[in-house]
Amino acid sequence: MKKKRIVIALGGNALGNTLPEQMQAVKTTAKAIVDLIEEGCEVVIAHGNGPQVGMINNAMAALSREDAKQPNTPLSVCVAMSQAYIGYDLQNALREELYNRDIYDIPVATMITQIRVNTDDPAFETPSKPIGHFMSEEQAKEAEAKYGYIMKEDAGRGFRRVVASPKPAEIIEIGAIRSLVDSGQLVIACGGGGIPVIRQGNHLKGASAVIDKDFASCLLAEELDADYLIILTAIEKVALNFGTPEVKWLDDLTTEQAETYIKEGHFAPGSMLPKVQAAVRFAQSKAGRNALITLLEKAKDGIQGTTGTRIHQA
Repeated sequence: MKKKRIVIALGGNALGNTLPEQMQAVKTTAKAIVDLIEEGCEVVIAHGNGPQVGMINNAMAALSREDAKQPNTPLSVCVAMSQAYIGYDLQNALREELYNRDIYDIPVATMITQIRVNTDDPAFETPSKPIGHFMSEEQAKEAEAKYGYIMKEDAGRGFRRVVASPKPAEIIEIGAIRSLVDSGQLVIACGGGGIPVIRQGNHLKGASAVIDKDFASCLLAEELDADYLIILTAIEKVALNFGTPEVKWLDDLTTEQAETYIKEGHFAPGSMLPKVQAAVRFAQSKAGRNALITLLEKAKDGIQGTTGTRIHQA
């Protein structure tokens, strides 16, 4: 029987906000992923990097201020760094969890992944993707003045730096990723939405942007002909009127219903909206494809149909 091929998009809550937090968080993440493997699924992992890339960018900016010989590090390079160190922790946690369950025949590999974006993407005109840690209003104003950052208030939780978030157009390393997946490896790819690059002839130039990991995961799932796209987040189900007494939790959505709710403004930009949009796009891309939005700890239950929000064609 053919295994279900699943692309999992891990949210930032699955990775923690600091190096020690991440090392601990990936252990829980690994257990949930290996649960799916034991259920007979073929898993590919993508992940976010909002806190991590912001931390790296801040550290590299501090270095350039301390040493005049050190040039400013491009955001695309910071994304590459985040892919490597998140992948390192995930690889080790997954390998350990597989071995703990006497599964020795599934190698784990991280693919440093570039994703091409279009130079005329309107996102470059209106930066909106939050990265880095939360700041007070005073700290945000200082960051704007000192470093030229664009800072925005984020859902009542404080201020964060925002950068352009163009849509992914092409996964540069998709051939290598596909070969690894087809050979039975557990692959971590498109970390942080992929390293954003612009094609200039045969040259790929890094772009100052962060691609939304949900849209990148959707493209990855399409390219790998996955059966499921699972977007893991901080809540168990998608909701209408979230955060109000009239909240309504959704178990099952057709793509048409989801598009109606999107138009009615039920989902917050930069939060649930891109997740639902990516889920709809994947479900519409081919008959029989399903998307699931749920908690990390509930991924196995979601695949079994007992929780989460399933998005599919009518």
